[in-house]
Amino acid sequence: MKLSSIAVIGGGLAGCECAFALASAGVAVTVFEMKPARFSPAHVSGNLAELVCSNSFRYDAPDSAVGLLKEEMRGLDSLCMAVAEQTKVPAGKALAVDRELFAAEVTARITGHPGITVERREIFSLDEGEEPELERFDAVVVAAGPLASDGLTASLRNYTGEEHLYFYDAIAPVIDGASVNMDTAFWGARYNPEDRDYLNCPMNKEEYTAFYEALLEGRTFSAHAFEKEVHFEGCMPVEALAQRGFKTLAFGSLKPVGFDDPRTGRRPFALLQLRAENMNKSMFNLVGCQTKLTHSEQERIFRMIPGLERVEFVRFGSMHRNTFVNAPKALADDLSLRARPDVYLAGQITGVEGYVESAAAGLWLGIRLGALAFGRELPPPPVETALGALLGHLRTPAKRFQPSNVQFGLMPELGVKAGKANRKALYAERARSSFAAWAAEQGVGC
Repeated sequence: MKLSSIAVIGGGLAGCECAFALASAGVAVTVFEMKPARFSPAHVSGNLAELVCSNSFRYDAPDSAVGLLKEEMRGLDSLCMAVAEQTKVPAGKALAVDRELFAAEVTARITGHPGITVERREIFSLDEGEEPELERFDAVVVAAGPLASDGLTASLRNYTGEEHLYFYDAIAPVIDGASVNMDTAFWGARYNPEDRDYLNCPMNKEEYTAFYEALLEGRTFSAHAFEKEVHFEGCMPVEALAQRGFKTLAFGSLKPVGFDDPRTGRRPFALLQLRAENMNKSMFNLVGCQTKLTHSEQERIFRMIPGLERVEFVRFGSMHRNTFVNAPKALADDLSLRARPDVYLAGQITGVEGYVESAAAGLWLGIRLGALAFGRELPPPPVETALGALLGHLRTPAKRFQPSNVQFGLMPELGVKAGKANRKALYAERARSSFAAWAAEQGVGC
């Protein structure tokens, strides 16, 4: 199969990982990115690999599924993991980055690679004859992300045959750290008051009740009349979670377990954590407060939280459409469209969920196509590995296919009895062994 030149549509995490892996293998790549001429509803920067939701790549522990996936990506020379390590900010057991430095460094590495050309223009269609520029490439990778433009989405639907492949996603506000009331807020991580990775805003029962009731009454942005709102469970708006019951938030993202309020010496009724957005801790993300509240309501309601009475918003939370395909039906095992074998999909649009998972899908496709360009078929990692399990999710038919984060539940059962405390460690141990054996057999990674 001739693959001497490949087009990658979209310069997000998946697109950058795919392009970098292809170029590193010796394949000529052109990345088409519509910014800065046009921005999606959630993007504000002209840089590639812009992080629009959170600045966190989530838990980094080696016995967590996402921690394991990051470990495997590092073993496959992931661009995003290398840059994340370079631009990381303190975040306890999570891997978080300075989002501006991260995007700037990824952009520099992509534009500076001799095998990659970046063209700043929008691709409107995959239909033959609609974009003559694409016809000079041997294959096309669509890594436009969950916010693919209307034209590109319509073109994809022509090949997938699906009419309603989307869900709504909400992102949390970012605030100015200097505007936080430090007479109330305090530094510390769960069970570790000496840790200065997070700022914490404690609430007593009366304060939490007022905040909860305001969430229930708050005005929100609405979806278009012709679109049904379907939220991904892992990124529910805070006001939607509040509708599930009075204690839902206090037992969830606002749980106070592991904290004592320094002012009282007692555990608060609820607690909001603020996670640093950048290295100098001048901006903070309201953890668990992704929202579709109007901007004026965000100012009113979040300022009800003790410590945030006069807080200044650097970025308001928002809600936007996320597009994805029904992967088991629309995609072949190699992530190509069944109806257009020369077109591949990468990243979140395939039905993986999250920064790390999107980057991993793009990385895998780049590595596989890079091998294929030189006449070598590269099988995916075993389903016992984190990456293999994630790719397996895209191949598994479901009555109602939904995007998924990486999780041990996507892997085959252990086959042995294991207590809850040892289960994750055993999954991780098996995954490492399987990944190492696959990498050695295939001659990939380090």
